[in-house]
Amino acid sequence: MMAALQIEGLSKRFGNRLVLDGLSLQVQRGEVLGLLGPNGCGKSTVLNIVCQLLQADAGQIQLLGEPLTGLGARARARVGLCAQDCALYPDLLPAENLHFFGRLHGLPAAVRRARVAELMESFGLGPHAATRAGQLSGGWQQRLHLAIALMHRPELLLLDEPTAAVDVAARLDLWRLIDGLRDGGTTVLLTSHQLAEAERLCNRIALMRSGRVVALGTVAELVAQVPGQAVARVQSGNPAATVQRAQSLGWTAQKASGQLHFLLPSRASLRDVVDALDGPEVTAVSVQAVSLEDAYLKLLGEAAVLE
Repeated sequence: MMAALQIEGLSKRFGNRLVLDGLSLQVQRGEVLGLLGPNGCGKSTVLNIVCQLLQADAGQIQLLGEPLTGLGARARARVGLCAQDCALYPDLLPAENLHFFGRLHGLPAAVRRARVAELMESFGLGPHAATRAGQLSGGWQQRLHLAIALMHRPELLLLDEPTAAVDVAARLDLWRLIDGLRDGGTTVLLTSHQLAEAERLCNRIALMRSGRVVALGTVAELVAQVPGQAVARVQSGNPAATVQRAQSLGWTAQKASGQLHFLLPSRASLRDVVDALDGPEVTAVSVQAVSLEDAYLKLLGEAAVLE
């Protein structure tokens, strides 16, 4: 099957800083592919180049089998972007915003009216039809922003941290909407700092570091690359001493979110871990299966501190 998006050898510099370093990536039709990695690794730059807001220094991009550079305005018709900052006109009503962007995409009036009505209903915007966009809550603004990105029925949707600035309830609502897009066959390239979001929404995940993809696969495939049978999460008043003790037992140490993570070479009970660490410095211990968080930390290294 022809890929929706094929990126080969993409490079980009900002001054002396190399942001993308020969990045290659393929997004299959109908999948949600997540780009994860620490701040500054180049995630948003990839999206901005694909939607032609930036020009790459080197590399090739094919959109649905055609070179992006030769598509011109047809590329804008095929791609939808939901950027980190909401592209809304605050003094316009939700439907007025949708009509405005529909006109920018050249949709005929009858098509535009039907599409606006469809999006107002499917995104639950009806109860807020008389509220100006600038007066909507952050979650409802992001809903409207996503609807605008879909106004022209793009074949590829780019989502740049779509739930970064919303509360938990709004995030869950947006997840359900993106779930629906995926189930309906929309191809999505999504950036996120939230592992739970990526695990929930993405068919595959690409882990980025220093402008390159260093690992790519399903959650199960990424987790399988972690050399451990279980993970002990430990809080300690003396982390250095606890790490030294764990390493003497053959456990691999990682640190994230103020906790020590130890990859255990074999399965162990909570009592086994507590007895093995045995020391007054340890204040809390849990033992869990290896997760996407552990794969993220292991495959990206210490520089990839979780947000």
